[in-house]
Amino acid sequence: MALILLLALAGGVAVGNVYFPQVVGPAVAAGLGVAPETAAQVVTATQFGYAAGIVLLVPLGDRIPHRRLIVGLLALTALGLLAAGSAPTLGALLAAGVFTGAATVAGPVIGPMAAGLVGEDRRGMVSGMLLSGGLGGMLLSRTFGGVLAEWLGWRAPYLVAAAIVSIIALVLLRALPETAPPSAQRYPELLAGSLRLLRTEPELRRSCLYQATVFAGFSAVWTSVTLLLTGPAYGLPASAAGVLALVNAATMVCTPIAGRLVDRRGPDRVNLVCLIGVIASAPVLAIGGLGGTPGLAGLVLGSLLLDVAMQSGMVANQVRVYGLRAEARSRLTTAFMACAYAGGAAGSWLGTLAHGRTGWTGVCALVAVLAALALARHLMARPVERPSRTA
Repeated sequence: MALILLLALAGGVAVGNVYFPQVVGPAVAAGLGVAPETAAQVVTATQFGYAAGIVLLVPLGDRIPHRRLIVGLLALTALGLLAAGSAPTLGALLAAGVFTGAATVAGPVIGPMAAGLVGEDRRGMVSGMLLSGGLGGMLLSRTFGGVLAEWLGWRAPYLVAAAIVSIIALVLLRALPETAPPSAQRYPELLAGSLRLLRTEPELRRSCLYQATVFAGFSAVWTSVTLLLTGPAYGLPASAAGVLALVNAATMVCTPIAGRLVDRRGPDRVNLVCLIGVIASAPVLAIGGLGGTPGLAGLVLGSLLLDVAMQSGMVANQVRVYGLRAEARSRLTTAFMACAYAGGAAGSWLGTLAHGRTGWTGVCALVAVLAALALARHLMARPVERPSRTA
């Protein structure tokens, strides 16, 4: 259990490097003498690098021993953060951001490793703990990143993050067990393997559909809620969305519970409850369009229900995916994460479009429709017993 907690901490530290740049943009603009809109490119660069790392580096978890890969990725992340914190120009910072984003994919590598360290009856609990660590890293990195940037300038968050990542890498170098790579395939075959698995594994496609549709609705809400809060209904500053996002902290407690339910009841039952929860969150969120105290209450309760249902469903989906092929868990993770992020990107675009045409009510309707599509597929599912496979 201590090792799983350490892995959850490491995953949280790694994913935090993707999110703290979101709050240091104004400090970067002031420090480098560029427009705030231009400084915001740092966020895009880091996220682009992270997406590339998921596709290009995470499949290596099936080929390279996990300890070597995870420690190596963290070491590269620390170097990227040092380069970013020392960047003399915005161009250098953007390049360092892409590099750091690509390297800080230790979290998606840790998940398959942890799944292989425990029995099938504990994978839900472990997945929930790892996801809880990732959520903690996302929230804390934003909080402390903003404070450090305000007090010490924009370089401080990068340099402090580099030091923390270096310490975690040294601890994992001593603590992680040696594991034999499950596959001997060459790198080009590993890259093609994720697409091949999407074609040949129906349960992977099902999990990807669930996560992509729900994450699309989630992204639509969080892309549009700032427009609602800063609009005529509330007239609040843009920072109000960040305060509302603190509701996500409750999910850190819920995901381990969801994991234990997956272990006892199976992922399908948990998915069913979570999809219904997402649909139920839509009318609650719609109350937010009324404004005032009732509207704020609707936004808080609705966003909490949406986030808990989305993250708990992700635990169920990951457990289903990890149980497919032990020798290809990293490639399965690559396919799953790529589909989830594609859904999130599409949801952000659809949410903005819906808000522009039909307002906040349209965004909430979009959440319900997307989750209903996934629920319809889930009700038609006929899971089959799978024989164990070897490489």
